[in-house]
Amino acid sequence: MTRSVTVLATGALTTVQDAGRPGQAALGIGRSGACDRTSYRLANRLVGNAPDAAVLEVTFGGLQLRADDDVAIVTTGARCQGSWPHNAPSTLRSGEELRLGTPASGLRTYVAVRGGFVPKPVLGSRSTDVLAGLGPAPVSTGDVLTTGEPEFPAPGIDVAPVADPEEGDVLVLVVPGPRRDWFTDEAWASLVGRAYEVTSDSNRVGLRLDGEPLERVRTDELPSEGMVRGALQVPPSGKPVLFLADHPVTGGYPVIAYVVDHDVDRCAQLRPGQCLLLRETAV
Repeated sequence: MTRSVTVLATGALTTVQDAGRPGQAALGIGRSGACDRTSYRLANRLVGNAPDAAVLEVTFGGLQLRADDDVAIVTTGARCQGSWPHNAPSTLRSGEELRLGTPASGLRTYVAVRGGFVPKPVLGSRSTDVLAGLGPAPVSTGDVLTTGEPEFPAPGIDVAPVADPEEGDVLVLVVPGPRRDWFTDEAWASLVGRAYEVTSDSNRVGLRLDGEPLERVRTDELPSEGMVRGALQVPPSGKPVLFLADHPVTGGYPVIAYVVDHDVDRCAQLRPGQCLLLRETAV
């Protein structure tokens, strides 16, 4: 049975996201997908969806939905103000509304419905890639979002005891990148010893960080190289950019380090003004 919800308000940015488009970087197509993969996967598990089902990724709250039919629904990631339970699947009855206020911590909230959202896939994925312009357009007020058929039994979980995204300074681990030798030892010590503030220029492509500029040993041009999520690329300003879900597939600036994969999801919940502490770990 097809069910649907109607979008009454979108907040700053709401997109449809799934597990992305893996394996197509050689064709110039990035993976994209949910920025915080951990929260995305949890949302789908809590309503019994397939691991790659499409959800809504809501940036800094503000989403309002009205159920056109009874739908099982859950929110994970950043906990928004309001009366709706978080990390706890519930039924949104026909005519009822889900209203997400501003999150107390974190940036991105994931909204999953049982059966998943089913806009037309593009190149095998329903994810919106804001850099490449692939996938469905960002969600707009008045959109009617339909759901698919459930593939698995409902898990019967009342609530998942998951911590909210971190407030304040966030410490993550890094390993040296392929162009570590393009930078002075002092630059590396600064990278892994000082705080870098997330700026308001950040988005799904990456986090722009403000702090001590990193001095290069080599100043010649670098041919474009493949890029991955978690890369810390250093443009001419000397201030690193941490790539997230919609990063470019290639880049011409040196990568000094990589954030370890399990920490990249935590970085996806950082909001402007928070500080990121990078600490070296063994490979």
